[in-house]
Amino acid sequence: MIRAVFITGAAVVLAACNAPPSQASHTGATGASTTQATATGHMQAGPAQPARPVLDAMPDFNGIGPLRFDMTATQMRTAWGLPLYGEAPANDPSACHYLSPRRDAHDLLFMLEGNHFVRIDVSAAGTTAPGGGRVGMTLRQIDTLYAGRVTSSPGKYDADARVLSVDPPHGGNAKLIFEIDAAGNVKAWRIGVPPQIDYVEGCG
Repeated sequence: MIRAVFITGAAVVLAACNAPPSQASHTGATGASTTQATATGHMQAGPAQPARPVLDAMPDFNGIGPLRFDMTATQMRTAWGLPLYGEAPANDPSACHYLSPRRDAHDLLFMLEGNHFVRIDVSAAGTTAPGGGRVGMTLRQIDTLYAGRVTSSPGKYDADARVLSVDPPHGGNAKLIFEIDAAGNVKAWRIGVPPQIDYVEGCG
C-alpha cells in the first residue's frame, strides 16, 4: 500500500516536470522577446529625423529652397508648402509686388513682377547670401569673400555709400547686390535676375 502511494506520487511529480509551460508563461516569454527585438530594431534604425524647416532655407543664384526664379505665384505657394503672405494689386495682377514667408516680418521678401518670381530682398543678418555675405559685414569683408567677382559703384542717393555687385560663380544672368552704407557696412542685400535686380527702390 505504501509502495503504491509512493509510485503514484512520483508519477505526478514526473508529469509536472515534463509538462509544457503554461500559456501565460509562454506569452510572457514571447512578449519579452518581441519587446527586445523591437527595441533592438529601433536602436539600429534610430529615430526619424525631422525634415529641415523650409523657413531655414538660404538663397542662392537660382532662388531659395524649393522656390526657383521664374516660378509663378501659384507655383511658389505650392512649392513652399507654408503660407506666403501678400497679394498682387487687384487692379493689376502683373504689377511688381512682394510675398513674405512671415506675416509680421519684412526682413526676407520675395519679389514678383509679371506674375513671376524675380528677386529676394534681405535686410537682417539672419539670412546668409550665397558665398557667406550678411547684413552687418564690412565692405572689406565682402571684398574678401567675393574676391575677383565684385563690381563697386556709388550709391544712388548717397555719394559715401556703395553698391557692390557680385556675379554668379558659374555663369548665368542672376546677380547678388550688397548695399553698403556711408559707414562702410552692409545694410541690405538682394539677389535675383535683371532687370528687377537693379531696381533701387524695390517695387517702389
